[in-house]
Amino acid sequence: MVQPSRGLPAHQADAQVERIVDELADRFRGTFARERLQDRGRATGLVRVEVPQVLFVCGHNAGRSQMAAALLDHHAFGRVSVRSAGSRPSRGIPEVVTEAMAELDISLTCAYPKPLTDEVVHAADVVVTMGCGDACPIYPGRRYLDWDVPDPDGQPLAVVRHIRDELDARVCGLLGELSS
Repeated sequence: MVQPSRGLPAHQADAQVERIVDELADRFRGTFARERLQDRGRATGLVRVEVPQVLFVCGHNAGRSQMAAALLDHHAFGRVSVRSAGSRPSRGIPEVVTEAMAELDISLTCAYPKPLTDEVVHAADVVVTMGCGDACPIYPGRRYLDWDVPDPDGQPLAVVRHIRDELDARVCGLLGELSS
């Protein structure tokens, strides 16, 4: 495995860290491994921060946080790095949630519930919580927002659409703040 060298110029160190992340992600397969490694590098200062990172957290990471992350990613066009996580991740995203997002031509087919880790919180510039209570750790230097948005779990499509639209409005407001 490639080891990072100390004393390298920043651009060479960044390139070396990226190679290590790629190698480990290939070795351990999957997006989650890549994201965790990138977040670890960002949190420890080994990876240069190019854009702000927003983390959306809810209990199961199967509804609100997934929708908010997909909406921000959709509107941001790469100007923001987006993550989502859950304090108690479920096994999957409910079909009604994917259906509501598909109505906006936003696919959640590659999305899946992920556990909340220290790396992802440390790497975030903004942490948006939605119903996860005290499960989200608080770290200095992060901006925390708590959005009181209903849980779509078990709700009919009409209610999930309303939740999606409320999240969309909040996400657009946050993007406006981050872009200023």
